[in-house]
Amino acid sequence: MADVATLSGRAYINGQWVHTDDEIEVVNPATGEVFARVCALTRNHVEQALRAAHDASPTWRSMTARDRGTLLHRVADELARRKLDIARTITLENGKPLAQSEGEVAMGEDHLRWFAEEGRRAYGRTVPQQSASKRHLIIKTPIGPVGAIAPWNFPLLLSIRKVAPAMAAGCPVVLKPAKKTPLSAVALAECMEAAGVPAGVFQLVIGDASMIADEFLSNSLCRKVTFTGSTEVGRLLIRKAAETIKPLSLELGGHAPVLIFDDCDLDAALRETVIAKFRNTGQSCIAANRVYVQKSIYAEFMDKFTTAVRKLKVGNGLEPGIEVGPLIGKEALDSALRQVEDAVSQGGTIRCGGHKVSGLKGYFLEPTVIDSMRGEALCMREETFAPMAPVVSFGTEAEGIERANASCYGLSAYVMSRDVGRILRCAEQLEAGTIGVNDGAPSTSQCPFGGIKQSGWGRELGSEGMDAFLETKHVSIAGV
Repeated sequence: MADVATLSGRAYINGQWVHTDDEIEVVNPATGEVFARVCALTRNHVEQALRAAHDASPTWRSMTARDRGTLLHRVADELARRKLDIARTITLENGKPLAQSEGEVAMGEDHLRWFAEEGRRAYGRTVPQQSASKRHLIIKTPIGPVGAIAPWNFPLLLSIRKVAPAMAAGCPVVLKPAKKTPLSAVALAECMEAAGVPAGVFQLVIGDASMIADEFLSNSLCRKVTFTGSTEVGRLLIRKAAETIKPLSLELGGHAPVLIFDDCDLDAALRETVIAKFRNTGQSCIAANRVYVQKSIYAEFMDKFTTAVRKLKVGNGLEPGIEVGPLIGKEALDSALRQVEDAVSQGGTIRCGGHKVSGLKGYFLEPTVIDSMRGEALCMREETFAPMAPVVSFGTEAEGIERANASCYGLSAYVMSRDVGRILRCAEQLEAGTIGVNDGAPSTSQCPFGGIKQSGWGRELGSEGMDAFLETKHVSIAGV
């Protein structure tokens, strides 16, 4: 794979690398320094990409699912071959520890291989008729060209979550990566080109987010938009999509609760809660945002949890052994520090952390644990994209579930318990699209991912992930 310098400055339209004089600076959040530049496209470029996707659509959708899958496997092969270099690129632009970036590449490869095979299983069905002279078929067909908008926190993985199922379903994709993390998407485009994906089937556009989104939503050649990002931006997309009734898939904000019951394996609960909170430096939509611990084990858990968090190694993700990297930028760090200050003003006690890391140039927050703040605290109501864990106690199971559900979000939740009955009750009653039971990292290629309430519309991954890019048609045949 080319080095970062040669990755700079390129978009990918209709099988060609595109350069412009207008550039976007890419900053390494571990140092605060610009380390690369990428070209910024005009609206005319985005329109060209959608036209190329439209032109490529008939051939791509008529290709067999097996042949489309073969190409996706080749893309996965390229990703695996370049794993170390692509992981380093992710760490440079995102800041996450290198081992976690390598895990992101590996999971991206798994997504590609899952959907390479799942494309063969876009089943329709026959329906028993009510009239002797009729037959009824239900068939699935590709929705058409897709505009995909990916976030910065898992820049490669969440791009692939959109691209792989759409392509497997027979839909060309125009991908817009986040301006903060475009280089891993450039690497994905290189893998697509090397794998022999036909021109127009996968394209990469980089530039102003609102301009590109507006073109996706207003251009009739774009038949679907899929987006991962904040609930606030999701609302804007919904308003614009209403003008043309354009289908949307939205994976939006989260505010995941963790319920730690007194019957749990305390050491396992501790381990999985640390993973759920501090993986990806807390910058994950399914990160543990509110930790609720049953009163009888609260003191013991807090002592062990605070000790474990203090031991987390913070630093530049390219250094060995790093577990927590920088936040994505100054605005993110300032927001986290405001939440810490607010939590203290709401009665919270800082058990560890709570400050910017001294001696490091980038945007580092000390891994932070705060307990006993009131429910009005910002961190108990708003998404926290930072290595900051608010912890409070609860009494009964019913109280814990009620407090966990007291949010406008419903993306994920976590339960730490060994009581099977309690696990089933929580699974049924918690208002979340994904529930990790004694599992701090529940997402996997073969199972659906998405939220309820203000956490979004639709599902990614699993068979549901491909359904998002398929139209369902009823065919009624008379006179047979």
